[in-house]
Amino acid sequence: MAVGSKLVGIATGVVVRKVADKAVSSAWRRTRHTEPPADPAAPGTPWGDALSWAVASGVAMAVARLLATRGTATAKLKLTGKAPEGLEPPKGTPAGT
Repeated sequence: MAVGSKLVGIATGVVVRKVADKAVSSAWRRTRHTEPPADPAAPGTPWGDALSWAVASGVAMAVARLLATRGTATAKLKLTGKAPEGLEPPKGTPAGT
Protein backbone atom coordinates (compact mmCIF):
# COMPACT_ATOMS: atom_id res chain seq x y z
CA MET A 1 0.00 0.00 0.00
CA ALA A 2 1.36 3.40 -0.92
CA VAL A 3 2.37 5.84 1.80
CA GLY A 4 -0.15 8.42 0.53
CA SER A 5 -2.99 5.91 0.85
CA LYS A 6 -1.90 5.05 4.38
CA LEU A 7 -1.77 8.70 5.39
CA VAL A 8 -5.21 9.39 3.92
CA GLY A 9 -6.58 6.34 5.70
CA ILE A 10 -5.08 7.38 9.03
CA ALA A 11 -6.28 10.97 8.72
CA THR A 12 -9.78 9.86 7.73
CA GLY A 13 -9.86 7.37 10.60
CA VAL A 14 -8.85 10.00 13.15
CA VAL A 15 -11.48 12.47 11.96
CA VAL A 16 -14.28 9.90 11.78
CA ARG A 17 -13.32 8.51 15.21
CA LYS A 18 -13.52 11.97 16.79
CA VAL A 19 -16.91 12.61 15.16
CA ALA A 20 -18.19 9.23 16.36
CA ASP A 21 -16.93 9.89 19.91
CA LYS A 22 -18.69 13.27 19.99
CA ALA A 23 -21.88 11.72 18.59
CA VAL A 24 -22.02 8.90 21.14
CA SER A 25 -21.20 11.30 24.00
CA SER A 26 -23.95 13.66 22.85
CA ALA A 27 -26.44 10.79 22.52
CA TRP A 28 -25.51 9.63 26.04
CA ARG A 29 -26.16 13.10 27.47
CA ARG A 30 -29.51 13.40 25.66
CA THR A 31 -30.78 9.97 26.67
CA ARG A 32 -29.26 9.55 30.16
CA HIS A 33 -29.22 13.22 31.24
CA THR A 34 -25.75 12.67 32.75
CA GLU A 35 -22.17 12.90 31.53
CA PRO A 36 -20.73 9.74 29.98
CA PRO A 37 -18.46 7.74 32.29
CA ALA A 38 -14.97 9.26 32.34
CA ASP A 39 -13.47 5.83 33.01
CA PRO A 40 -15.90 2.92 32.60
CA ALA A 41 -13.30 0.54 34.10
CA ALA A 42 -13.08 2.52 37.36
CA PRO A 43 -14.52 0.66 40.36
CA GLY A 44 -16.84 3.60 41.16
CA THR A 45 -18.59 3.44 37.78
CA PRO A 46 -21.85 1.44 38.06
CA TRP A 47 -21.84 -1.76 36.00
CA GLY A 48 -24.88 -0.70 33.98
CA ASP A 49 -23.23 2.56 32.94
CA ALA A 50 -19.91 0.85 32.19
CA LEU A 51 -21.51 -1.85 30.03
CA SER A 52 -23.86 0.58 28.28
CA TRP A 53 -20.97 2.89 27.47
CA ALA A 54 -18.83 -0.02 26.23
CA VAL A 55 -21.57 -1.21 23.89
CA ALA A 56 -22.49 2.25 22.60
CA SER A 57 -18.90 3.38 22.03
CA GLY A 58 -17.90 0.01 20.55
CA VAL A 59 -20.70 0.11 17.99
CA ALA A 60 -19.98 3.76 17.19
CA MET A 61 -16.27 3.07 16.63
CA ALA A 62 -16.98 0.02 14.47
CA VAL A 63 -19.36 2.05 12.29
CA ALA A 64 -16.82 4.89 12.14
CA ARG A 65 -14.12 2.48 11.02
CA LEU A 66 -16.41 1.02 8.38
CA LEU A 67 -17.31 4.50 7.08
CA ALA A 68 -13.65 5.55 6.96
CA THR A 69 -12.52 2.36 5.21
CA ARG A 70 -15.33 2.32 2.66
CA GLY A 71 -15.06 6.05 2.06
CA THR A 72 -11.34 5.96 1.33
CA ALA A 73 -11.72 2.79 -0.76
CA THR A 74 -14.49 4.40 -2.83
CA ALA A 75 -12.46 7.58 -3.29
CA LYS A 76 -9.39 5.63 -4.43
CA LEU A 77 -11.48 3.54 -6.80
CA LYS A 78 -12.99 6.66 -8.36
CA LEU A 79 -9.65 8.48 -8.59
CA THR A 80 -7.45 5.64 -9.81
CA GLY A 81 -9.84 3.01 -11.13
CA LYS A 82 -8.27 0.48 -8.72
CA ALA A 83 -9.54 -0.70 -5.37
CA PRO A 84 -7.11 -0.56 -2.44
CA GLU A 85 -5.07 -3.70 -1.87
CA GLY A 86 -7.13 -6.23 0.06
CA LEU A 87 -10.43 -4.51 -0.77
CA GLU A 88 -10.84 -5.65 -4.34
CA PRO A 89 -14.43 -6.49 -5.32
CA PRO A 90 -15.28 -10.20 -5.54
CA LYS A 91 -14.52 -11.81 -8.90
CA GLY A 92 -17.36 -11.32 -11.34
CA THR A 93 -18.53 -8.13 -9.61
CA PRO A 94 -18.04 -4.95 -11.58
CA ALA A 95 -15.70 -2.47 -9.88
CA GLY A 96 -17.40 0.43 -8.14
CA THR A 97 -20.65 -1.36 -7.25
